[in-house]
Amino acid sequence: MSIDRIVLAFAGGVILISLVLSQLHNINWLWLTAFVGLNLFQSAFTGFCPLAMILKKVGAKPGQAFG
Repeated sequence: MSIDRIVLAFAGGVILISLVLSQLHNINWLWLTAFVGLNLFQSAFTGFCPLAMILKKVGAKPGQAFG
């Protein structure tokens, strides 16, 4: 699995988990959803993604967006 797919899967998972937590626990979990969404948005323009940098260091296969 490439870095791109790992980043997208991780972001999607965090968003879904934070949405569930906001309904079951506390509405403030939606701030995590907003943070992940904003990070995805900025990385589309800048190419900067902290998770992609970590995955690259541990040897994950490069992709098209984050290599």
